[in-house]
Amino acid sequence: MTTKIFVNLPVSNLKKSIAFFTKLGFTFNAQFTDETATCMIVSEDIFVMLLTREKFGTFTPKEVCDATKSTEVLVCLTCESRDEVDDMVRKAVAAGGATPMDSGDYGFMYQHGFEDLDGHLWELIYMEPTAEDQG
Repeated sequence: MTTKIFVNLPVSNLKKSIAFFTKLGFTFNAQFTDETATCMIVSEDIFVMLLTREKFGTFTPKEVCDATKSTEVLVCLTCESRDEVDDMVRKAVAAGGATPMDSGDYGFMYQHGFEDLDGHLWELIYMEPTAEDQG
């Protein structure tokens, strides 16, 4: 059985978050979507549960972090090319996101990222195929 990952993130406005990530090309599983949550499909085995802050709070006894003030998690996704990295960052900014840092070119790896509407940080990387093979 393949292990799947479900990253859970609190959002202040679920409808706006769905619209934001839709503009980046993501789709959602209607079976796990209601007025308090949605399941964003990243790949066959990776999903992001976007939960209202209230719903997210029911899963933890701790205070829910305000990602605009503190970093709770850094989500990193691989891309097929440098152009795909830059394209997704452009789409994120056009949809209302921000780029808190400049891109980085490390020869074997290119990275850039964006901040979503709730301040969550998303890193995007492209690794040269030869670098991956040496891993």
